Amino acid sequence: MDHVHELRVYYEDTDFSGLVYHASYLRFLERGRTEWLRALGIHQSAAHATQSLAFVVRRMSLDFIKPAKMDDVLRVESGLDQLSGASLVLSQRILCVEKLLLVAEVKIAVIQGGVAKRLPEALRLALELQK
Repeated sequence: MDHVHELRVYYEDTDFSGLVYHASYLRFLERGRTEWLRALGIHQSAAHATQSLAFVVRRMSLDFIKPAKMDDVLRVESGLDQLSGASLVLSQRILCVEKLLLVAEVKIAVIQGGVAKRLPEALRLALELQK
């Protein structure tokens, strides 16, 4: 994977059993993708403010393998699998120490004003360097 983002599990991330609630993993993956883009010099807030561009999840496939629990330090790994005109597909994994917890495939669409938009050349170049 191209990028690693670490985070800690807090009480608010868990359910009544003390394990991470399934929807919390979506936030963890989002943070990983956001930090991956930031590391490439792509700041979503700037892209939206200057070009009205947004990255939206079009499809997501998750395989929950093992649970995480409160106070675990998780590693969210993100990498680019495919790049097309107006979308990209990322592979993501969440691990605790070396234990694989979750595998995800995420298709991201680029939109402008609610409509699919081809990636601007500068963004495409930054992403192509990751393939």
